[in-house]
Amino acid sequence: MIVIKFGGTSVQDAPAMVRAIQAVEKQLNRKPAVVLSAMGKTTDKLLKIAEKAHRGEVEAARGISRDLKGHYLRVVRELLTGTRLLKTEDRLGGYFEEISNIIQGLYLLGECTPRSRDAIASFGERMSSLIFAETLGEKGHPVALLDSREFIRTDDDFTRAAVLEEVSFPKIREQVAPPLDDGRLVVLPGFVGSTVNGITTTIGRGGSDYTASLVGAALQVKDIQIWTDVPGILTADPRIVSEVYKIKAISFSEASELAYFGAQVLHPSTLIPAVSRSIPVHVCDSSKIDQIGTLISASSIPCQTPVKSLACKKGITLLNIHSTRMLLAYGFLHRIFEVFDRRRTVVDVVATSEVDVSLTIDSEANLQAILNDLRAFGRVDVEPNVAIICIVGDNLRNTPGVAARIFQALDAINVRMISQGASHINVTFIVQEDKMEDAVRQLHDEFFAEPDPQLFEAIS
Repeated sequence: MIVIKFGGTSVQDAPAMVRAIQAVEKQLNRKPAVVLSAMGKTTDKLLKIAEKAHRGEVEAARGISRDLKGHYLRVVRELLTGTRLLKTEDRLGGYFEEISNIIQGLYLLGECTPRSRDAIASFGERMSSLIFAETLGEKGHPVALLDSREFIRTDDDFTRAAVLEEVSFPKIREQVAPPLDDGRLVVLPGFVGSTVNGITTTIGRGGSDYTASLVGAALQVKDIQIWTDVPGILTADPRIVSEVYKIKAISFSEASELAYFGAQVLHPSTLIPAVSRSIPVHVCDSSKIDQIGTLISASSIPCQTPVKSLACKKGITLLNIHSTRMLLAYGFLHRIFEVFDRRRTVVDVVATSEVDVSLTIDSEANLQAILNDLRAFGRVDVEPNVAIICIVGDNLRNTPGVAARIFQALDAINVRMISQGASHINVTFIVQEDKMEDAVRQLHDEFFAEPDPQLFEAIS
């Protein structure tokens, strides 16, 4: 068994759907289960519908819904015929009728709760998986269309629900394995789940990757494939660096660091179920289905180039906490981090001295409350509009000269904060947001002037 996941751009229209199906057909003998994201931009449009509706802009919300429905109907009319087309049109009509009812409900309530956002956001993956399954059926393949809400169980933290693996895994085995064993292709929506009471939830943006990893882990599959719109994991963001390279193979640890610190190919939580069971993950390009992408596996791969890739993300806020009470005090850091736990805010990077703690957060949603709490400890300085750059490579901490090359490459850019000791595979630092792209380009020039051809491939 294998799991194949297609991202939104990989199923955004009829030609993309056809290419994705061809990729599946090449692997029929491996008993694939297919996980679908919503068709390109659908989730954004659904959330925009919800936003317009609860603000009283009902006609605008209905207009977006009509346009979205028109797009879906055009796609199915290119892919399906006869009674299958009529049946699929009817089911899509039912989905959009539900969306219309949600619009009316949000308008009357005048608010959009996280639970309501999940309810409307879930339609994207549910509709794309319907169309994909029916198209496979049109081509004569035996198909089982499943609803992930029946076996992905989560808590009730709507819009970012945590999956309850101990409940979900037995249900996945009960519902997904039998049709695969019967020789059917299994198609299911990513991103969505439900509480133990059956209320629809979502597991965060990019969560379709996580769904694929969960299903793969529960079934102990041989391979998990993430099909997207890039050739694989790259040495940097191609929107920043013009001549990037594809990484042929990378370790789970390195890929996880890249995902967490801004690489857009994978969702940060994607790899966790696969890592714990040593299931390999392939990242492939859905526009070039005959090309091999990047292999992500448990072990690191020896390489003459010390750095594998650069990740970066903007929108970071740097907090500097100064307190003389830290001096020789135990438990102080614990009390500081209790603030972020209480305010449900993730800390990315940390550096400390005897009387100072510097740390970064990527959301300002609870910033004022956090500042109020932290000022009980001492002075807090806030620096918005900074960026994180993460340099990833196997055993960087023990590779002589890497730090010198980093600072030589960035000799004209002020580094606000640096962290390395916590990990042997990354060096992370902070720069002003408007300097991030220059910094990434200069670092890429430094480390990838002559990349190891055994591990890196030029993008054609």
